Amino acid sequence: MKKYLPKLSLPLRALTLARKEFIHYLYAPAFYGAAVFFLLFCSIWLFYFQRYFTTDQATLRPYFGLFPIVYIIIIPIITMKSWAEERKTGTIELLLTLPYTEWDLVLGKFFSSLGVLSFILLLTIPLPLSLLSLGTFDLGSIFCEYLGVFLLGASATSLGLLLSCLSKNQAGAFLGSAVVLMAVMLINQITMSFNLPQWLARFINFFSLAYHFESFSKGLIDSRELAYFILSTCLFLYLNTKVILFRKWR
Repeated sequence: MKKYLPKLSLPLRALTLARKEFIHYLYAPAFYGAAVFFLLFCSIWLFYFQRYFTTDQATLRPYFGLFPIVYIIIIPIITMKSWAEERKTGTIELLLTLPYTEWDLVLGKFFSSLGVLSFILLLTIPLPLSLLSLGTFDLGSIFCEYLGVFLLGASATSLGLLLSCLSKNQAGAFLGSAVVLMAVMLINQITMSFNLPQWLARFINFFSLAYHFESFSKGLIDSRELAYFILSTCLFLYLNTKVILFRKWR
């Protein structure tokens, strides 16, 4: 194992770990609970609370607009076990002795968690498909909205993994991730509720993931928002590797 693993490229080593982690998710009741909650809550919100059929508009913006809020619960459920459980059971010490780099471990956890989230997002596709016959929907806008929720989910997942790595148990990881994600998702509401100076509003909005998702929810692909999600994801993953490296040499 030690002889052949280092010869693999970084993506292959990470995908090898991700495959193992993803299979573990399939045996976790929390995964199915999160998927059912996600699908039911979003559907009930769209058809019952938003009364979608009475709006007479061929748009799914109210549906996708709820995703940042639901992510506050879903992302912590997916990521809370990743590092916190390894630390609680003591298997993280064994993991660090294997012939993997910090990036291998972090990307393996990230790809598996993102794979779980992507699978849940795939389960939402039948809903838009069932509504296409009811009006003239802009398929380009729906594609942008799905791209936006995927990028938003990637950034939130990398943040959730970082917080899981800093936590001692799953409960702490869930609560910490939920609180932090609530802050970064809803902080832009401050600028909408108060008449703040423009420079302060821009500064606050910069840290809001939900704010950077707004252009995607409108069916627009803004290169600045695209770069923001990619760079924020890379930043959180980089910080995660530094935390792992610190614990490795502590």
